[in-house]
Amino acid sequence: MTILLLALILIAAIFIGIPITWALGFSGLVGLLLLGGNPLTLIPQSLYNGVAYFPLLSIPFFFFAGEIMNKGGITKRLIKLSSLIVGRVPGSLAYVNILFSMFFGGITGSSVADVSSEGPILIPAMTEDGFSKDESVAITVASSIMGPIIPPSIIMVIYGSVMNVPIGALFMGGIIPGILIAAGLSFVVFLRNKKYHFPVRTERYSREQAKEIILQGILPLGMPVIIMGGILSGICTATEAGCLAVVYAILVSCFIMKTVRLQELPAMLLTSAKLTGTVLIIIGCSKTLSWALTLLQVQKSLAVFFTVIISNKLVFLLCVNILYLFMGCFMEPASALLMFGPILAPIAVTYGINPIHFGLISCINLNLGNATPPLGQSLFVGCKVGKASIGKVSGKLIPYLAAELIVLLLVTYVPKIGLFLPEISGLLS
Repeated sequence: MTILLLALILIAAIFIGIPITWALGFSGLVGLLLLGGNPLTLIPQSLYNGVAYFPLLSIPFFFFAGEIMNKGGITKRLIKLSSLIVGRVPGSLAYVNILFSMFFGGITGSSVADVSSEGPILIPAMTEDGFSKDESVAITVASSIMGPIIPPSIIMVIYGSVMNVPIGALFMGGIIPGILIAAGLSFVVFLRNKKYHFPVRTERYSREQAKEIILQGILPLGMPVIIMGGILSGICTATEAGCLAVVYAILVSCFIMKTVRLQELPAMLLTSAKLTGTVLIIIGCSKTLSWALTLLQVQKSLAVFFTVIISNKLVFLLCVNILYLFMGCFMEPASALLMFGPILAPIAVTYGINPIHFGLISCINLNLGNATPPLGQSLFVGCKVGKASIGKVSGKLIPYLAAELIVLLLVTYVPKIGLFLPEISGLLS
């Protein structure tokens, strides 16, 4: 009855238009009231405890580093590097789009930032080259999903912090799935080229131009190398790696490439602070609900319920994926993760599922929601930038999303895909 009451309150609050942040907080308040505690004491305490966690400091660092690099003009540099690597093949700009998202994901960790940065450049370029507008937007939106999967990843930081899972292990676990998504999308482009005969890029680069493109492109890519190198070597934690990323971004953008002035940093810092505040208030309110559920022993009751009804962990994972895919269509990934993660993660452990494995499934699955209607953020941004219809783009998205779903199923039922790198790097407990 307690579970049903809190669920109904949460659903009703969301249904009548209350923002998800306050809906989570209000549900948590009701749960704490059912415990007979003093809400004037418990609410501030739970909000504070929700965000007073050292690993969460990496969020503003990664936001700030990504903002600096993005404002520093890395988009054009990475697009040229991707174009140089891909070469002159049929549908080359589509492959460039996918490769760019791999590179850019290693810098910002955000799918919306990916679409916002490459969209204004690549969508018109692809359209001018002969791709349909809807196809161009669809490829851009689908490839942006790699942003939060290839490290660094904001949603992995959130998951690791809230569920007390090593963030470095999640980062390492996201590398192979991210590469598989890139390979899957490239294969779809290859197959669709058979039918639509995508254009071939005719631009050639001289040897001197190629050297310059490689030099300018490699500099931004040093940031993910520093992040993962620092974590793997044991020199720093994910939070400290985020701090190093900021230092590297300032050195590269302000002093080496000289594309950002020091006077511009305060404005970028303010933007990063606003983004961080938005994320942290959601985390704090979700922690209030999570704390109430824990004290009410809801997770324990649900674990018993699930294990009685569903004895097979493979079926449990299928049910989780279906739930996540459905909720991802209507909720922002971080919000959905914070709503269901604290409930489902402990249950997954009772089935013998590795916490890192379950975290990767959760992060990959919910990120697909950014590309799906009706509320996919990346889809909305892509259609706005490309001046395209959401309905038409959604139709073009289907084969690309199918490839990403296949990768999700592979990660779900072949745990080694996500756990191999954390295991060999010694990050898996």
